[in-house]
Amino acid sequence: MFAGNGGSAADAQHLAAELVNRFGFDRPAIAAIALTTDTSVLTAIANDYNFNILFSRQIESVGIEGDVLVALSTSGNSVNVLEGIKTARGKGITTIGITGSSGGKMTRICDVSIEIPSSETARIQEASILIGHILCYEIENSIFGKKG
Repeated sequence: MFAGNGGSAADAQHLAAELVNRFGFDRPAIAAIALTTDTSVLTAIANDYNFNILFSRQIESVGIEGDVLVALSTSGNSVNVLEGIKTARGKGITTIGITGSSGGKMTRICDVSIEIPSSETARIQEASILIGHILCYEIENSIFGKKG
């Protein structure tokens, strides 16, 4: 599962697509979902409850023990991302945070925290997609073996 707001939401969608479709070579699909894409779910949660539980509610619904949540937040302090991480951890889901140099609150609650050494949003986002691509490469190759 992938979660983030704004540019990080776009990165979440991009990385989920790399796993579901293909990254480096043709192979069977890898289960992945961006929790940023279903407008009916997003607007229902935000309207009926509030924006802060946007990701936690979805993780409560589809997340199971053994899953992985990749949480992207340039500040590390996005409340809805933090709530998603907390829900994931409560369900036995491994959490990986990708954030900027300050790390924010996210670094203290993620199983793995990757802190990009910058405070500039654009640089953090550029590095986030690079790190995401490295993760996709490693996931694809660890499941299917090195190809090409």
